[in-house]
Amino acid sequence: MKLISLKFLPLVLFAAFFVASPLFAQKTESGEPIAVDGDGEEAEEEDPPRDGIYDKHLVQERKILEYDHIREADVFWQKRIWRVIDVREKMNKPFAYPKEPFITILLDAAEAGEISLYSTMDDEFKIRIKEDEIGSFLGSADTVVTFDPETYEEEIQVVFNEFNPEDIKRFRVKEDWVFDEETSMMLVRILGIAPLKEVYDDNGNFRYEQPMFWAYYPELRNILARKEAFNPLNDAVRMSWEDIMEMRFFSSYIYKESNVYDRRIQDYKSGLDILLEGEKIKLEIFNYEHDLWEY
Repeated sequence: MKLISLKFLPLVLFAAFFVASPLFAQKTESGEPIAVDGDGEEAEEEDPPRDGIYDKHLVQERKILEYDHIREADVFWQKRIWRVIDVREKMNKPFAYPKEPFITILLDAAEAGEISLYSTMDDEFKIRIKEDEIGSFLGSADTVVTFDPETYEEEIQVVFNEFNPEDIKRFRVKEDWVFDEETSMMLVRILGIAPLKEVYDDNGNFRYEQPMFWAYYPELRNILARKEAFNPLNDAVRMSWEDIMEMRFFSSYIYKESNVYDRRIQDYKSGLDILLEGEKIKLEIFNYEHDLWEY
């Protein structure tokens, strides 16, 4: 077997590159290369291997259990409650699960047109947010003034700030507590969920929290029923988000109840008394249900 002479080595390398170049010549419109096979045709992407020892499909195939119909004539007593879920509490850690935070589920469903979002001008779901405005929740654009180090001329650049799910620390929940005479049961129905976003000044100091939008929970139930929530006790039994909300598997505190002045608790209480007043309202609902029974 004869060795190739060194003077022909550049020609051999050029021929090898010319033959292999079709594998890398095709690109997408954005300039990214497309994987092709030996015939120059686009290669089919293989499915990634299964991350586990069995296929998981129980949660994806779940269907919600429809609520029982409640007649107005059967409603003996009703109280509207607003509460706050803080994702920093130990029991609420699944809301901030890094792989799919709860806020990401809401935004993805809205962006796909599966649910509607409502303005925070009120919490009565009257003003629907337009589809072209939903993109504003996924990020914001700011103008930054810079100076050219050579010419010292002022330049204005547009910087896009992507939405960070970790910025959402709390959620508001609006719900109704109803005592149904037909079933002799105290029922709770969640009406809406609103994520709270922290607002900071130019110096990075916290100013206040503001709700981003309201999501109508009855419309959201179908989405949450097919989304897995992290179960810290058993990886084989993953609950859906609809399970967590319906089973009340979260920690929260009451910040407002229906009242003639439409006031929040913090408008007439302060400090620790705010939490104590919320617990007092919770205990009143519990005692009212028990007082309706005779032993």
